[in-house]
Amino acid sequence: MSTLSSMNLPSKVVICEVAPRDGFQAEKVWIPTEVKIAIIKKLAQTGIQSMEITSFVHPKAISQLKDAEDVVRQAQEFTGIKFRALVPNVRGAQRAIDAGIKKFKLMLSATDSHSISNANCLTEEAMNGFGPIIELADKHRVKVGGSISVAFGCPFEGIVPLERIDQIVERYISMGVAEISLADSTGMANPRQVYETVGYLKKHFPTMIFSMHLHNTRGLALANAFSALQQGITHFDSSIAGLGGCPYLPGASGNIASEDLVHAFHEMGMETGINLDLLINAAKEVKELIGHDGGSYMLQAGPFSLHEKPKCQEKLG
Repeated sequence: MSTLSSMNLPSKVVICEVAPRDGFQAEKVWIPTEVKIAIIKKLAQTGIQSMEITSFVHPKAISQLKDAEDVVRQAQEFTGIKFRALVPNVRGAQRAIDAGIKKFKLMLSATDSHSISNANCLTEEAMNGFGPIIELADKHRVKVGGSISVAFGCPFEGIVPLERIDQIVERYISMGVAEISLADSTGMANPRQVYETVGYLKKHFPTMIFSMHLHNTRGLALANAFSALQQGITHFDSSIAGLGGCPYLPGASGNIASEDLVHAFHEMGMETGINLDLLINAAKEVKELIGHDGGSYMLQAGPFSLHEKPKCQEKLG
């Protein structure tokens, strides 16, 4: 722990599992509702306490999540997990409330180009539509969290100016939103950029709770997570078996694998409340059920362990 202290790293982190939403939405082959529930149940047994379970988008937009209501209702038996759902509009928010969701995550893009691709409207138009959603949430005592997709880079517009992120955070604050997910949706971020961006945001918005939503498109997700840790970030999204990817982003790939992230945090002496062995077993089962993984070091090599020491062999004449 003294090492963590000298490196200015937190001793405890919170991981939100996003495979049931972000992971499944990228799958083209239909995953039956009962299979989704079986995976959620397996994840619940690992000690995961937070999960983004689905998205209440129009079924035609992401057909994989057309069973959102059924998934949420059947998952109510897993009482140890705090579920949240992505909602794009008031209609989706009402569907989520009727299904039993107690926390929303708003859908927003940092750039107009990605917003048009993802939500068919400009970023400003999307934010203008948040008012009725938040009002509905307040009425039903549902918590609301914000998000900023392509926060570190957009495949259509490149690096997003910090001033743009600043303005979006200001708008969120004006609407009473107290937590924001910073998403590296296409894995364009690098550790130095994450360190400087998060450092700026933490300094200028000290009461805001920021979380990281990292994709491992170019292999930098774990390094980016470490940079965020150095700035005091303690909330992270990840997906079992590294599944995921936005269907409206060219070249998008999976999230950082939950088992890889937990392994790294545990190796650094941080608490997650998650049983790594159970998580790896869950990842293996998910890979078998889905038919592939999105890139997971734990599924390739497993956690570090000592092997039997080699013995000297008799030398041949």
